[in-house]
Amino acid sequence: MKDIRPFLVIFGSTLLSAALAMAQQTPAMQMPRDMQMTPGERSIDAPAAKAANSLRASEKEQAGQPRVAPAGSDAQSVTQPTLTMQEPENPLRHTGATLPAPDLLADVRRRAPLSLAGLEAWAIGHNPTLAEARAAVDRAKAQARQAGLYPNPSIGYNGDEIRGGSYGGGEQGGYVQQTVVLGGKLGLRRATYREQAAANSIGVAEQQARVRAGVEQSFYRALAAQAMVAARQELLAVSEDALTTARQLANAGQADAPDILQAEVQVEQAQIDDAAAQRAYLARFRELTVVASQPELPPSPLQGDLEALPQPASVPQADAIASGSPETKRAAAQVRVARAQLHAARREAVPDLTLRAGEWWSGEFTSGTQHASGPMSFASAAIDLPLWNRNQGNVQAADAEVHRAAAEVTRTQLAVRRRVAMLQEQYATAHMAAERYRLQMLPQAQRAYQLSSMKYRQMGSGYSQVLLSQRTLFELRVAYVRALQQAWQAAIALKNDALTGGLDASMNDGSHSVEINLPTAAGQP
Repeated sequence: MKDIRPFLVIFGSTLLSAALAMAQQTPAMQMPRDMQMTPGERSIDAPAAKAANSLRASEKEQAGQPRVAPAGSDAQSVTQPTLTMQEPENPLRHTGATLPAPDLLADVRRRAPLSLAGLEAWAIGHNPTLAEARAAVDRAKAQARQAGLYPNPSIGYNGDEIRGGSYGGGEQGGYVQQTVVLGGKLGLRRATYREQAAANSIGVAEQQARVRAGVEQSFYRALAAQAMVAARQELLAVSEDALTTARQLANAGQADAPDILQAEVQVEQAQIDDAAAQRAYLARFRELTVVASQPELPPSPLQGDLEALPQPASVPQADAIASGSPETKRAAAQVRVARAQLHAARREAVPDLTLRAGEWWSGEFTSGTQHASGPMSFASAAIDLPLWNRNQGNVQAADAEVHRAAAEVTRTQLAVRRRVAMLQEQYATAHMAAERYRLQMLPQAQRAYQLSSMKYRQMGSGYSQVLLSQRTLFELRVAYVRALQQAWQAAIALKNDALTGGLDASMNDGSHSVEINLPTAAGQP
């Protein structure tokens, strides 16, 4: 027993030292402040007591001890610097109002899909601009027919000294007058309008290309809007799945309130974007039906492959488009019209011959008799002398029109080349971007999102990383759809000879007057 005493003494000393150390480090939170004050401290006035308490608190902080809240303060507990509070969010609780997600395309999905071929065929048969172009051809043909018609003859009555007087009677009778057009002017006038009809026929082909381009571009814009709806709805589904995961982790004590609130905000934003995408599709579909001349067509799904872009090698080149475009051909046809007008103007100086013939009855008595002279015939011919008016002003104007039309051909070719260059650059840029999105960036972003979602479910990363990868993925998808749309817009325009505008007015030239070579005297050439 004597051998154990030293060890007991040492063990007891150790316990006593530990107890004293704990007593020094533990603040007196159980006793009121008044019981901890000495009698001398109770006699000090309030400001001095506060100063003393503040001084002692500072000394304890410098010694590494926590500050004790004074009596009467708002603090109810001791706050350690390294302690953070986490409030788990109740999965059944929803901060803010809960609004339903709008579904504007519920009826659209139940309708049969529409194809580009059907819409384009209907537009070719019913587009009003094509009706205008065809009417311009018919007008020029009718003008050619009218311009070649021969002047009408005239018939008249003429009387002179009808009462007779001392001669016993006057002269009266009828006549026929005909203008003979010389110099082949009628044929040249007819040729002018025939050339205009040929130019307007090229204008019909030009307008058909514009209508096809307008329908196809509107179709692929609507198809891109339809793909955007699918992407937004996928984002909404992913956001709702992320919200479900966040609430499940909160139930397990592995997620806090900010994660759930962020997930809820993400769902609401996805619903807004989805509704905006649906409205954009409805607007694009209405634009398509108007260009296709079917404005009463109800919104329906579209059948097409947005990703099947034409290869760059199949896109026409600038030289082929500039020389073979209907727009360039129509400008060249207008040169032929101007030359025909110049030839006709030069022949207009040739005067016409006016012939008149008639039969009269004369009541004049013959010499020495009481008998009237009786029937008499007459004939006359007249022609204008081109002394001062040789149509020289119109000839000069027609010659100037030939030069203007020739310059218009050059201008049209240059304008077509400029548009083709811009369209080719737009197509090459959009095609390259779409390929990189499809083959590189989208697979990488998809994998990054999958890994971040997996790490979040395994508590390996925060929810902010999931949001960042999700936002990146769907921003790339939106950019991919837009690149596809831009590539299709440029490719369609190039395929249709750089012509667009399915509802633009017909570009046919020519006189819009329908009163030429009138059958009255005032309308005689």
